[in-house]
Amino acid sequence: MYRGKNCFKKGYQPRNNIVKDEKCDLVTDFQSILARRRNHSSQLLNVHGVNDLSQTEIHTAETLVPEPSAFGVEMAIEMLKRHKSTGNGQFPADLIKAGSTTIRSQIHKLIRSTCNKEELPEE
Repeated sequence: MYRGKNCFKKGYQPRNNIVKDEKCDLVTDFQSILARRRNHSSQLLNVHGVNDLSQTEIHTAETLVPEPSAFGVEMAIEMLKRHKSTGNGQFPADLIKAGSTTIRSQIHKLIRSTCNKEELPEE
């Protein structure tokens, strides 16, 4: 509703289609803009001068999620709500919260190994 109201108040405002070419000159012609976008995308996506793709160096992104810390696991365990139904693991939150530091460290070790392997355990 607000978007429609603002659009009505402002009236028609044409969009400017302007891009820069390789020489940093402004291009406004529709055909020139399409040619520039086509050229730019081909430069980004095509690998020039490499005959064998196994020689191509592949850059991968760093992991976005840091490795879980022991403190983070402790905080997650403390935030568990008591007297709730169990999930797929069939472990009630009360049992996990009442566990000793040994159990909590084993849970942390399990979570770390799951993150490192990037697959869920069968059990």
